[in-house]
Amino acid sequence: MAEEPRRRGLGRGLSALLGEPLAEMVKDAAAAEAQDLGGPETAALKGLRLAPIEKLRPGRFQPRRHFDQAAIDDLVESVREKGILQPILVRPDPENDDFFEIIAGERRWRAAQAASLHEVPVIIRALTDREALEVALVENLQRQDLSPLDEAEGYRRLLDDFAHTQDQLSKAVGKSRSHVANMMRLLNLPEEVKQMLDGGELTAGHARALLTSSDPLTLAKMVVAKGLSVRKTESLAQKKGVAKGKVKEASSVKDADLLALERDLSSRLGLKVAISHHGQGGTVAIQYMTLEQLDDILQRLSFSGREVAVEAELSIQPVEEVPFFGLDEE
Repeated sequence: MAEEPRRRGLGRGLSALLGEPLAEMVKDAAAAEAQDLGGPETAALKGLRLAPIEKLRPGRFQPRRHFDQAAIDDLVESVREKGILQPILVRPDPENDDFFEIIAGERRWRAAQAASLHEVPVIIRALTDREALEVALVENLQRQDLSPLDEAEGYRRLLDDFAHTQDQLSKAVGKSRSHVANMMRLLNLPEEVKQMLDGGELTAGHARALLTSSDPLTLAKMVVAKGLSVRKTESLAQKKGVAKGKVKEASSVKDADLLALERDLSSRLGLKVAISHHGQGGTVAIQYMTLEQLDDILQRLSFSGREVAVEAELSIQPVEEVPFFGLDEE
């Protein structure tokens, strides 16, 4: 019962994309497939037809990279007994008019193949690439069946490939902007850490905690080796820095948002940036190694000569050598 309000909020943009009846069908299909049961009969739904199973192709915008074979095997038994009770949402294949591209329902299609069905019920809709990705992402989120990284990658594709703003994206998928931003930050983790997350060695909670660490890979290995809880991981990541396999005291505690801002500024400037925030104010320190880099910083900040903004203290310090972690742009 606690999940119901959140499910109603998911994909409020679906109604605009598909129309109310089909939007509800997609949501009902998601809930039904999660239980491997199928759903209410939909033969009266406009646009329903039977299509040869060989005429369907997996969607290019399927956000899920891996399918649980055991879950598909269970669904196969249900399909053999009851058939496909919920139609598969498809669109005409943009590359071949004789075929259809699956937008929602690839597991049902795979199960139907394994059950040796020759035809499956489909709903055909003319969707743009952007709409296809939105619907596929929402349908998977509705079933809560996406891995954290699959969900994050789906958000990234909508932002980068289809020029969504975070506000537009959050409305389309029915998630808060902070949720979308926090999930996308998981993509900044080192590849080895992402593999641990994909493999189930780390939970999404562990991964979010690792984002605040100066050395997430070392801390991740420690978490896996010692079976540390999320709370303990958060404590180590926020209160201590991890370097060279040892845990050492950090000079200050920074939250994930502040660290993410540092990474973003560092990536944009190509230089190490440190932000120290206290109360309503703080300092921004940009480290440079040559006068040319200093000149470039001043030009980027629109300074002329030695004019310096006085509203905020800006500390620009020359250093001989600065340890610079590979900070990805968000």
